[in-house]
Amino acid sequence: MTALLTLLHQPKVVAFDAYGTLFDVHSAVQRLAARIGPDAAAFSALWRQKQLEYSWVLSLAGAYRDFWDLTQEALDYAFASFPAVDKALRPDLLAAYRSLSAYPEARGVLERLQAFGFSTCILSNGAPGMLADAIASAGLTDRLDAVFSVDAVGVFKTAPAAYQMVCSHFGVAPADVLLVSSNRWDIAGAVAFGALAIWVNRAGLPREYAGLDPVATVRDLNAVG
Repeated sequence: MTALLTLLHQPKVVAFDAYGTLFDVHSAVQRLAARIGPDAAAFSALWRQKQLEYSWVLSLAGAYRDFWDLTQEALDYAFASFPAVDKALRPDLLAAYRSLSAYPEARGVLERLQAFGFSTCILSNGAPGMLADAIASAGLTDRLDAVFSVDAVGVFKTAPAAYQMVCSHFGVAPADVLLVSSNRWDIAGAVAFGALAIWVNRAGLPREYAGLDPVATVRDLNAVG
């Protein structure tokens, strides 16, 4: 077990965010970067930004549509914002998003956590079908004890109902759950709910959400397990 986990109140369940944490959300565009052209990185960043923005706006409005719909609408917005990018790439980009690359350390970390006796799961905004495709493509199916999509509760993270799914399934209190996420807003939501959280800050982003702090900030998943 890593020194990091031994320092924490011992969680019983380690829940991983999917997109940006286990799976590289920019890998879809990276695979097609040569065909997209010089705007590839900015195009990918805008696609991700709008995908998340749409989920937050719907939640605040008390509405819900599944994440795959929002992913497609965000892609269309990116195309409209970068008219030089060939719209004929749309089917290929969407197919690539269904099989995003997992970060190279993901499987090993999940294996080690299970060997230490932790229950492992995904807690994601992703729709069930898109999660199933990504997990299968990455070969992680046997390393997860459960997969939770917010589709089951009809509201996106950071709503408490999203985090409650993990507690209800495993029969544990919030303080027995450790959320691992690369999304700082997700960390804030988990901490507000009463869970532990580790922020995987791959990009070296500045601190924010004072008072809703992770128990640790790490650069990659290897520090978790």
